[in-house]
Amino acid sequence: MSSTGITAVPGADLDRLVRRIRDVLPENAVITDPQRRRTYECDGLASYRVVPALVVLPENTEQVQHVVAACAEQQVPFVARGSGTGLSGGALPHSEGVLIVTSKMRRILEVDVANQRAVVEPGVINLDVTGAAAPHGYYFAPDPSSQQVCSVGGNVAENSGGAHCLKYGFTTHHILGLQVVTPDGELVELGGTAREAPGYDLLGAFIGSEGTLGVVTRITVRLLRKPEVVQTLLAGFASTDDAGAAVSAIISAGVTPAAIEMMDALAIEAAEQAVHCGYPDGAGAVLVVELDGPAAEVEHTFAEVRRHCDEHGAFEIRVAADDHERAMIWKGRKSAFAAVGRISPDYIVQDGVIPRTALPEVLGRIARLSADSGVRVANVFHAGDGNLHPLVLFDDAERGAAERAEAVSGAILDLCIEHGGSITGEHGVGTDKVKYMGRMFTDDDLDTMQLVRCAFDPAGICNPGKVFPTPRLCGEVPGPRRGVHPLTEAGLADQF
Repeated sequence: MSSTGITAVPGADLDRLVRRIRDVLPENAVITDPQRRRTYECDGLASYRVVPALVVLPENTEQVQHVVAACAEQQVPFVARGSGTGLSGGALPHSEGVLIVTSKMRRILEVDVANQRAVVEPGVINLDVTGAAAPHGYYFAPDPSSQQVCSVGGNVAENSGGAHCLKYGFTTHHILGLQVVTPDGELVELGGTAREAPGYDLLGAFIGSEGTLGVVTRITVRLLRKPEVVQTLLAGFASTDDAGAAVSAIISAGVTPAAIEMMDALAIEAAEQAVHCGYPDGAGAVLVVELDGPAAEVEHTFAEVRRHCDEHGAFEIRVAADDHERAMIWKGRKSAFAAVGRISPDYIVQDGVIPRTALPEVLGRIARLSADSGVRVANVFHAGDGNLHPLVLFDDAERGAAERAEAVSGAILDLCIEHGGSITGEHGVGTDKVKYMGRMFTDDDLDTMQLVRCAFDPAGICNPGKVFPTPRLCGEVPGPRRGVHPLTEAGLADQF
């Protein structure tokens, strides 16, 4: 134990590290007190908790670079954290490392309307980018449900999506350039102000790397002009099968809405208790469909969407008459994750992807898993692109309940893989899904990914322990292919 009260990393002089950091950062930006450090012990996934050895709150790029260089010199691990709203344990601290919190780096440095871009620091809140661009008739398209509190730096780390990713894509489609501090403390520029850059796509490699390749300190984002018209529809259906059939019909007809969101009866119940959103009584599922663009186009496609909802059993359809009604329709969907706390003391937020056409079968399988295990599952998802967000409900005070919920959660991911999907659509792998990576990827796949990571971080000090199961040391020669991953042989789905 060092004189600062911090557990030392073997070979590291943490007293010296703290002194070096305090040479540049103000006293109140370096947190050594154990109780204050405990404030940062988890991100939005509270089931994993680790108290960091040291917390620093830099205010500019130079301070971030100084901290990272000091960590590299001492070979002390470090983890970057923004608002802490992540749902996969990606910003979980290292017990013997430094947590670099970028929440004080909240300046919007430039709004360049002529070139449809803005330059922001990583701690800027997602919705604040749109707030700065709105007076000029522009907005920032990525819109996670947590956009009122999540940071753009965290969006970059996780390649966040949101309700409107069906039409507008993910964070990666709206980032032009990054300023990054590499794990050895070097400051580099990835991408730039041009829409396309020559050479290897290092910008694309960094976005979605979950903080394992460096710390972003400046972000150049793409701004879009506000659409001429936005039209929002809420449709109530007797079942998720009927709602899913309507979704397939809409997409198959060549219509690309800005968003198509679905909630099942249990999710609707939670939202009603939390925000009184007034969704149709007795609905087994609701669809929130939003169209935007030129007025003539929206008018035509909106009529087609309404027709498909009618033909597939919608018993009630509401159309938002103004911005207030539109906000109320979205309020239920945007509050869904937090709202589930009204009907369950504990829950797991899952995130997987399946082909849109597999929705009826997969939802049916999830319902059977729930019935067989006695574990309730509320379904909220981006129906247009098959990104599922099942909420697995349990009471941790009940013996064995957490384990049963975890088993159901893993079985849902198995279903996604079985249908050619993915174990994550936008929440990331982080700490939570490391154990599932071997089900989706072969050893050779994982070895190749590790080579990329090691090229950026040969010392392995940048957000270690995330994304990859039991990573090899950089430079170690891979062994022979091991064949079937042991987790696959003991699939959780077999328990039900």
